[in-house]
Amino acid sequence: MADLIPFKGVLYNPQKVNAFETVAPPYDVITPEFKELLYKKSPHNIIRIDFGKDEDRDNEHENRYTRAFRFLSDWLQEGVLVNDEEPCFYCYEIRYEINGEQKKTRGFLGAVRIEELGSGKIHPHEMTYSKPKSDRLNILRYCHANTSPIFSLYSSKEGLASSILESIIREMPYIAAQNGDGFLHRLWRINDRSSIEIIRKELSDKDIFIADGHHRYETALKYRKEMQEKGIMKTGKEPYNYTMMFLANMEDDGLTLLPTHRIVEINSDINPKEVLKKYFTIQKIKSEGLSEEQIRQEMFRTIQKSTHAFGMFLTNSNAYYALLLNNAATTVDLPACLKNLDVSVLHKLIFEKLLNIEHYEYEMAPDIAVERARKGSFEAVFFLNPTKIKDVKDVALAGERMPPKSTYFYPKLLTGMVIYKF
Repeated sequence: MADLIPFKGVLYNPQKVNAFETVAPPYDVITPEFKELLYKKSPHNIIRIDFGKDEDRDNEHENRYTRAFRFLSDWLQEGVLVNDEEPCFYCYEIRYEINGEQKKTRGFLGAVRIEELGSGKIHPHEMTYSKPKSDRLNILRYCHANTSPIFSLYSSKEGLASSILESIIREMPYIAAQNGDGFLHRLWRINDRSSIEIIRKELSDKDIFIADGHHRYETALKYRKEMQEKGIMKTGKEPYNYTMMFLANMEDDGLTLLPTHRIVEINSDINPKEVLKKYFTIQKIKSEGLSEEQIRQEMFRTIQKSTHAFGMFLTNSNAYYALLLNNAATTVDLPACLKNLDVSVLHKLIFEKLLNIEHYEYEMAPDIAVERARKGSFEAVFFLNPTKIKDVKDVALAGERMPPKSTYFYPKLLTGMVIYKF
């Protein structure tokens, strides 16, 4: 069973600071330029703790991790941050707009008992890189806190927790903030015993799927192991045996998945259109009288109508194409839950088998991807349709992993809404 508990959150004090100025996006989407803006936004912005700046004079005893610990301690002492007196769950809602449609993502924050992946009820779906895990581990070692939540999903058709959240959002939120896109993020405490027990009971037999935050979860596992090796674990109930998660019911409307596109280098000896036509119908997107943005939109409309369809931009022809798979994805040697995913077909069939691509980079924004390809040593951009939430669930339950950057849950949760301090 999933062991889910409320916790005494560390929150910004609205009487001391404005949450609009102190919260930040997740560390993995913050550019160096945006980091500077966050530093200037407020001397109490969470960026100083969660993703601080390196300095020339840094050494083993003075670095961004030691500074993160000092900021956290000082802000608690000054009352900029306050520690809740009783354990709570925290209702968290994001109201946002995408493609002209108003939507909302709603869930709650709680502490979930850590378990080895694949051994119980918590399931990953993506592969991870080592460098981000090292950074996140140092935050845990120095601050002894989860500064940002892991975005997770569960499935409940009964929707008992969802009903509690629906009721709570009618009240005044504890804090509210906006991100750079103007999306509204709001937070409420859930502290009555009855609601807490209903939520715990509903999720006790549910599988939990990590949507965004695989690095943070694997880091939490490593940190717990370090505590065990130091002999600090006595009961198994110590706070570091749990990690902070945002949990959203995938049966609720409001979750959005976006694709991450690939900017690629192709060997000059390879003609991609000639190689790909064996497996794909290649349609050049007509461009006469259209702006480049309109051409891209037409490309996306074309590939969205088909399964295993990709967009392609070639720098040498400065043209956009739609690639429509002719043959079944059985040519991809992967487990059943993976072989029919677009991202698997892209990596295993197009990149590895056909084009022998060794270097590629990721980009969310189609226009920026094309601009980067034109300015860099890239020959093409491949555009994907979004992965489906059902596929995330199926892959996770099968114990498999998608390639990195297969999913992008949108919008991102803000860092600093709640901190789980050990």
